[in-house]
Amino acid sequence: MGPVGVQEMIVIFLVALVLFGPKKLPELGKTIGKAITEFRRAQSELKSTFESHMRELEKENESIKEVTRSYTNEIYNHYNEYDSSYHDSGNYTESGQITAANPPTVSEPAPQGAESTVSQEAPVNGTVPRTSAPVTESEQAAATPPAKSESHSVSS
Repeated sequence: MGPVGVQEMIVIFLVALVLFGPKKLPELGKTIGKAITEFRRAQSELKSTFESHMRELEKENESIKEVTRSYTNEIYNHYNEYDSSYHDSGNYTESGQITAANPPTVSEPAPQGAESTVSQEAPVNGTVPRTSAPVTESEQAAATPPAKSESHSVSS
């Protein structure tokens, strides 16, 4: 259904003239004109309100994006600083292998009851030589478990 042409307008005008009469027709036209004007004003007000809210949302969206970029850059920089300081320590080569100059310090624990033999070899570069310190009686008493006392009670 397309726009209303001149012939359709004449037909609508004649039907309105017959229905409402010549005295009510100007009053009806005035009321319809006011209603259309009010509708257009409300439409433009709604449109401007909608556009202002959209601008506010876009500003919020941009601020959230900026905060997200800031945190992302901060995390990325922190990760790069950590990564570069780790590789700068010399523990790993470019291929990620452990170097012979800095072997790992983690080893298997000694079995229970094994005695440590301390060698008096020359210390390796970057290490501290071990020395055996004399064990005092209080340290030896603390290291050995207390003997269980055997007491038998006889009840009669």
